[in-house]
Amino acid sequence: MPHRHESGENIINLDNAKIVQKNFTVLNNVNLHIQKGKFCYLIGKTGAGKSSLLKVLYGHLPLQGGKGEVAGFDLAKLRQSDIPNLRRKLGIVFQDFQLLTDRNIEKNLLFVLQATGWSDKIRMEDRINEVLASVGMKTKKHKMPHQLSGGEQQRVAIARALLNHPELILADEPTGNLDPETSNDIMTLLKNVATENNCAVVMATHDYHMIQNFPGEAIRCENGQVSVLDTAELFE
Repeated sequence: MPHRHESGENIINLDNAKIVQKNFTVLNNVNLHIQKGKFCYLIGKTGAGKSSLLKVLYGHLPLQGGKGEVAGFDLAKLRQSDIPNLRRKLGIVFQDFQLLTDRNIEKNLLFVLQATGWSDKIRMEDRINEVLASVGMKTKKHKMPHQLSGGEQQRVAIARALLNHPELILADEPTGNLDPETSNDIMTLLKNVATENNCAVVMATHDYHMIQNFPGEAIRCENGQVSVLDTAELFE
C-alpha cells in the first residue's frame, strides 16, 4: 500500500493544512493532532468549514496545501486508487443515515462487507451480528430501514461504520435529525464505541445542549482558522 507510515499514537496529523472548497479557501494553517481512542467534537457555525474538514479527512476533497495524514495515509499524495484503502480504516456516519432503502438491515451491512473485500459467508454473518449487538440492534436485522425509527437507523449506521474495525469514526451531525432524548442515546453509544474499540471519534455538531451533557474536547472552525479547546470554555 503506497504512502503509508505510522506516526506514533496520532490517528490524524494536519500541519499548516489548507482546505479549499470550490476554489474558496475555507480553512488555512490548520494544525490538528488527534490521538487514537480520542473523542472530539467539531464545532463552528454553518459554513465555517466543518464538513469540508471532514471531507478532506476521508479523501473526498484533496488537501490543497501543508501536510496531512490520516490512519497512516499521506493526504498530500493520496491517489484515487488509495481512497478505498483509506476508507476501510475509517467509519463514516452521516446526519441522514444513508442506508440503502431497497434492502433490509442485514443486507445493508452485507453490501458494505462485500464492497470492502470480505468473502467468507460465516465470517460476514458473525461480524454483522457482532456490530448490531454492540449497538443494541441485533433483533432488527431483518427489518427494512423505513420500519425503524430515526434513532434506530442511526444505530444501524454506527454499526455499519464499525464493520471493518476502524481506527477513526467521522460523524457529520449524526444527531441532527433526532430528538434530544434519542440524541443523548446516540452520543452515549458513540462515546462507548470510542472506548471499547480504541477508536477515535470526530463528531461535527452544533448541538450545544449535548456538548454540555457530554463535556470533552472540541475542535472549533472559526474565521478560516481551527483551534482546539475544552468544551467547558464554551460555557464560561
